[in-house]
Amino acid sequence: MPTMQAPRTALREDPTRPAALLMRHVTKTYDGAVTALDRVSLQVQYGSFLAVMGPSGSGKSTLLHCAAGLDSPTSGEVLVGGTEISRLNETKRTLLRRDRIGFVFQSYNLLPSLTVEENIALPLRLSGAAADRGWLDELVARVGLGPFLRRKPGEISGGQRQRAAIARALAARPEVVFADEPTGALDLETAAEVLDLLRGLVDEFGQTTIMVTHDPHAAARAHATAVMADGRIDQYCVQPTAEELARRLTLLRAPRPGPPLDRP
Repeated sequence: MPTMQAPRTALREDPTRPAALLMRHVTKTYDGAVTALDRVSLQVQYGSFLAVMGPSGSGKSTLLHCAAGLDSPTSGEVLVGGTEISRLNETKRTLLRRDRIGFVFQSYNLLPSLTVEENIALPLRLSGAAADRGWLDELVARVGLGPFLRRKPGEISGGQRQRAAIARALAARPEVVFADEPTGALDLETAAEVLDLLRGLVDEFGQTTIMVTHDPHAAARAHATAVMADGRIDQYCVQPTAEELARRLTLLRAPRPGPPLDRP
């Protein structure tokens, strides 16, 4: 089972704690015929940053959905912080996602009628939890949105919207943040800034982060990368370079040799 260890600088590193994410032999099939995940096992420790990448159809998005409690596996177990979520009913999974998991999406998913400040605080408002003003102020300062708090999402840039989405994901101090193609809608310069921010939040605050991406340069910002193919983790790379990941993806996309042809 691939294991993502936490960096020594992670503030939340604690060997007595269960893994932030543990997947055991997780399989996901659709209509009993299409296997999107094929007995995937994975362990991610607190304070670590894992990228998941692979060709289209490799299963990376399905892995994120099952790991984050957005979907239930057909078989196997998924544990977040020691809590098995794979067999929770939808109501309990919704509460777990709200209280213990943060999400960052490619399309930001900010509410256009709310200000930036209101969007960031929305998870706390929905849960009825008291806002930690000091923590929210620290987040706003870290993502550089202080001058834009009273603006609405349509009045700021794409990079600023993604920064607001990241701050919102961290507002409730989640155990794990799942980022699904967080730089897919951004230009190269802005994408690099957002990736620097994500990596900094891991290193400075010990925020466990799992990012799905198709971009080798984005994946190389993580501590390790799980490269998927055909519903399985085909390779597990610790601190790979973007060039190394690009080569691995090229090989995965290349036609694989089939059985020899019968000769007359």
